[in-house]
Amino acid sequence: MKRLIVAAGGGGDAVAAAMLHAAIYSEDKTPALILTYSWDRLIVDPVPGPRSPADFIGLRQLTPHVWAVPSSATLKPPHAATLPRLAAELPHTFALIDPYAGAAGITRQLNELIAHFTPESIDLLDVGGDILAHGDEPTLRSPLADALTLAACARAEAPVRLLVAGPGLDGELPTDILRPRLGPLITTFTPEHAQAVISVLNWHPSEATALLAATALGAQGLCEVRDAGLTVPLTVEGPTVHQVDLAAAFSVNHLAQAVTDTTTLDEAEERCRTVCGTSEIDYERAKAQRRSQQQTNPAVPHDLLTQIKAFEQAAATRGITYTTARRLAEALELPNEALQHLTHLNAARTGRLPTSVWKLHHR
Repeated sequence: MKRLIVAAGGGGDAVAAAMLHAAIYSEDKTPALILTYSWDRLIVDPVPGPRSPADFIGLRQLTPHVWAVPSSATLKPPHAATLPRLAAELPHTFALIDPYAGAAGITRQLNELIAHFTPESIDLLDVGGDILAHGDEPTLRSPLADALTLAACARAEAPVRLLVAGPGLDGELPTDILRPRLGPLITTFTPEHAQAVISVLNWHPSEATALLAATALGAQGLCEVRDAGLTVPLTVEGPTVHQVDLAAAFSVNHLAQAVTDTTTLDEAEERCRTVCGTSEIDYERAKAQRRSQQQTNPAVPHDLLTQIKAFEQAAATRGITYTTARRLAEALELPNEALQHLTHLNAARTGRLPTSVWKLHHR
């Protein structure tokens, strides 16, 4: 393995890592090793928080504390994850970040991989840029995963390059706040780089990475994402990748500093509550509790097209030009099973974009 890429927040960051490899390491004859959380949204995995190696069956051991997720791996019920399918459809090796040993445990995982593979490069990749948060920004939604990987990479026994792709595309920190925190431009994703992962993004629920690919394919406008209906501008800055000084980012990220010596996820989460007021796992727990109390019909509603049209008309009054399949599913309170139905529905109308990105038709 010549290239080790750490997907800062897991989920779609792992898919973006494949785009990064296509963009800047295309001369390599070997795939990358992508170290990532298995931490999917509740629309995929009904259990809050990240998955641990104990939640899987059929992992492949790489080092004493690092396990690869092959395509044949399965999850113990009721857990679910996108990583096995990613491993089936992309040529890279996906290894599992285990945050249950805190930032100290992730540092140990990194150092084992560095010693075992002696990679030529190590990149920490974050889509959107919330890894550059200080911790007190009111728009911050999911700082814990990024803070843990940032803290671990800051203590790794080899230099790590911090890269931010798609500034602002995660809907957390506005680009006006991010821009002064970014370093030099490393690359700009092209349609060719997006094509490397487009088939994955036709089913993967990641919003930020889907928008990263969409902007690489030319999409511009205003997109509404997540259950909260956050607005994300799609501009020419969308497909850019910037380097940021990792030590400088760590020095101003109060949460990353706070979790550096943690040895359990519970401890890291408690420090997240102290620094940020809450943790994203608390949010997931509350949301899962609400869902368990709702009476939902597992079937796709017969008037789905009518509901979509009403959403589009209302979105037009807000100036929205794009949304995502996940946002539609959340806004219309559809069952999890409807997410794939929405992407199939969108396939005939999306053009070159990932089918998880929904261009609104206001007529």
